[in-house]
Amino acid sequence: MVVGANLAKEGLFTVEERLAMLREVTADLPNVSVDKFTGLLVDFCRARGVSAIVKGLRAVSDFEYEMEMAQMNYRLAEVETLFMTANPLYSFLRSSLVKEIAKYGGDVTSLVPEQVHGRLLARLAQS
Repeated sequence: MVVGANLAKEGLFTVEERLAMLREVTADLPNVSVDKFTGLLVDFCRARGVSAIVKGLRAVSDFEYEMEMAQMNYRLAEVETLFMTANPLYSFLRSSLVKEIAKYGGDVTSLVPEQVHGRLLARLAQS
């Protein structure tokens, strides 16, 4: 699992904070590692001998953008992309929606891991 440092986005949490939360949430999964990258994902993959990327798709609108990225990643570095569709129970989820619900006092306990929930509420209370 990798976290990209997207300079075009200003997230609620820093990349390092997101890494820490992901590591905590996946600590009981011995076959999962968490890392970060800057620049092109294919460069990260090439440097580590990664031949395939797995990406989740929430909706058809995600597919068009992700398909273009997958084709470019293959062209640049012959890195394959595998798509997994989201469970319909979660297909509507996006971070901005969860943050907005939590900001206005809505219950998001079923939408984020327990380890993240407290940090999310604390960070929103600061802003």
